[in-house]
Amino acid sequence: MQFNVAQLLKETVGAKRDHQIDEKFEPEEEGVLTISGPVHLVRTRRGIYVRTHLTGTARGTCSRCLKPIVYPIELEIDEEYLQRVDVTTGMPIQVDVPEEEGQFSIDERHTLDLSEAVRQYGTLALSMKPLCRPDCPGLCPQCGRELGLEHVGCGQEAIDSRLSILEQLKAAGDQPA
Repeated sequence: MQFNVAQLLKETVGAKRDHQIDEKFEPEEEGVLTISGPVHLVRTRRGIYVRTHLTGTARGTCSRCLKPIVYPIELEIDEEYLQRVDVTTGMPIQVDVPEEEGQFSIDERHTLDLSEAVRQYGTLALSMKPLCRPDCPGLCPQCGRELGLEHVGCGQEAIDSRLSILEQLKAAGDQPA
């Protein structure tokens, strides 16, 4: 997801370029699998403004039944990449604003690398509690089997031993006086 923006940096403010990305990733366990969509680059006074709406898929684990799942994600990226090296002279540019932590910049070869922005925005787009389906019943708290049509239950609910005295009080209260 690297774009050579040397020609765009030579143009006037407001010049535009459009690109299409279609990338596949191999996350270790959970994370973004695929991402695709249009990328719009616009020349600004300080560098290149990137605007994109990407769609893709992510791999995760259902938070109820613990099955591996793949689910859709969307990323909206709106970032300005600052120019650090003059495209004609190759000399460093004095930026009128101090460099902020996390600010994206164009490298000395005039390459705009969208990978880190996609990684950061992709991490934010991941679901905190992904589900395999909206009505996933989850796992049985007694036996750990998946709840559903084939699982009829494990019998009476287990009572927490710390609350057993309350069960005795309830039983005593149910008897006629």
